[in-house]
Amino acid sequence: MRHAEPERVAPGTGVPADPPLTASGRAQAARLADWLAHEPVDVVLSSPQRRAVETARPVAQALGLEVGIAEGLVEYDVQADHYIPMEELRAAKDDRWRAMVEGRWGEYGGEDPGAFRSRVERAVDEIVAAHRGRTVVAVCHGGVINVALAAVLGLARPLWFDPHYTSVSRLLASRTGVRSVHTVNECAHLYAKRERR
Repeated sequence: MRHAEPERVAPGTGVPADPPLTASGRAQAARLADWLAHEPVDVVLSSPQRRAVETARPVAQALGLEVGIAEGLVEYDVQADHYIPMEELRAAKDDRWRAMVEGRWGEYGGEDPGAFRSRVERAVDEIVAAHRGRTVVAVCHGGVINVALAAVLGLARPLWFDPHYTSVSRLLASRTGVRSVHTVNECAHLYAKRERR
């Protein structure tokens, strides 16, 4: 699942941006935690980036679990000195938006798309191998989700859809090694309420 809404960090800091969640982001994470509290989850993992960890914590707490860190789930721009929401970049027709969509990530401090794809696929393989027969929540980033699902769907383009903050996309891995995409970009938890039975 994608992390909740983080704070904006303007370019020019000179250090990798690692923003915390906004107040709205914390509310999104709480709604996600309430929603998932009803599901049989065995493991909660997170990218080490702050926005992902802060999203994973309430989820893990609602499930009575600890958050494990999965280094391979960091975003392709983990070394960038800024975090500008993609919605803002798209609305402003900023060149960083075009560079992101076209895979020119290196122009703004991002990882090579091929290296990123290999890293994400390896991270997913490791998670599946380490947790066979278990349900895992992995809180990560929009680019990671795009690449992980694209690998299963056979899509060449690294970024092909826009995951919503705290959206859930479900990837199934069978014992025989077959993988399938079950859902993409679930957001019901942001609008509905689940009642306990």
